[in-house]
Amino acid sequence: MTQRLHLVFGGELVSPDKTVFKDPEQIHIVGMFPDYASAHAAWKSEAQRTVDNAHTRYFIAHIHRLRDEAAPASPTEELGD
Repeated sequence: MTQRLHLVFGGELVSPDKTVFKDPEQIHIVGMFPDYASAHAAWKSEAQRTVDNAHTRYFIAHIHRLRDEAAPASPTEELGD
């Protein structure tokens, strides 16, 4: 069975209309989840908890899309150039 990992994270943004974190060292890592449904539930909980702060946003990253294990090299490995 293919595993579809999702990372939920968030924090305070520089501006509500951008996706740039004010302090990347303070990013809140909620956790890694084995499927979208559980990641969405965690995201929703954190988003609702911080609803009064317009500068705080949470995101779901589809980790399974970042790397194709069948390919000898993934495009994500080239991002550091």
